[in-house]
Amino acid sequence: MRIEELSALGIVTAAVVYLIAFMAHSMEWAAARGLPVVGDDEPLTPEREKSLVRVDMYGRMGLGLTVVGFLAHLVGTVLRGVAAERFPWGNMYEFTISSLLFAVLVYLVLAFTKDMRWLGLPMSLLLAVGNGLAATVFYVAVAPLVPALHSVWFIIHIVAAAIAGAAFNVGGMAAIIYIFQHRAEQRGGERSGYLAKLPSAKAMDTFSYRMHAFAFPLWTFTIAAGSIWAEYAWGRFWGWDPKETWSLVTWVIYAMYLHARATAGWRGVAAAVIAIIGVVSFWFNFVGVNLVFSGLHSYAGI
Repeated sequence: MRIEELSALGIVTAAVVYLIAFMAHSMEWAAARGLPVVGDDEPLTPEREKSLVRVDMYGRMGLGLTVVGFLAHLVGTVLRGVAAERFPWGNMYEFTISSLLFAVLVYLVLAFTKDMRWLGLPMSLLLAVGNGLAATVFYVAVAPLVPALHSVWFIIHIVAAAIAGAAFNVGGMAAIIYIFQHRAEQRGGERSGYLAKLPSAKAMDTFSYRMHAFAFPLWTFTIAAGSIWAEYAWGRFWGWDPKETWSLVTWVIYAMYLHARATAGWRGVAAAVIAIIGVVSFWFNFVGVNLVFSGLHSYAGI
């Protein structure tokens, strides 16, 4: 079996394992229906204790499967670079698997160091869907880079974009769960089920904000590095190419989010909705633009 085929097998394996991890986390949430409400002074009955054990078991299973998926994902991405004899960032397939690799790495570090396993449900779904689409829809055979991509600024541009994207995705997933937690707290201040095990809505909001505050300067640098690369490749810093334009749109959305977080009337759910729109815009920029529009950045190959 060729290295390229082994790489593709690694990505397919990762997608399947991430999907199973999502199922485990779904069972984790479902099993938590019998958990005591926060603030409940009732003694812990044997039935409730079993429920807690079952929830923890499914959660650990989901996290363990995500680690296995990450290893398969890492092998698949590295072997893609080996097969291509370059960094695996030359087309939409390669960027998708590489950027998702950064995202799962950030999640796993947070899960093991900050006890943030609660992000497992949306993150495993994102990873399963993203790698699944990469393996089935975006896949293209290994090919040499087009001349415009032979620049150190292209590498800097892509690395910054992938790291910023990882933080945007983790922050966006936290924003989604925050909305559910916020609404649960608004209904009388008591939380039941799996939400009872999660941090407060305020803590989630703060975490999501910090991830976005970290990513936004990197995204700004990504656009700036891309402009320098464009000058090297095409002789102009900015040309309103569809990819450039949508990168700016994404930047504006995240600027709106940070501004909303700093404005009293737009904090909370309203700001979280903007963050979710931002992560949708991010993925449309790197996937949808390649499929809908044509331009100088059309390197999808599909």
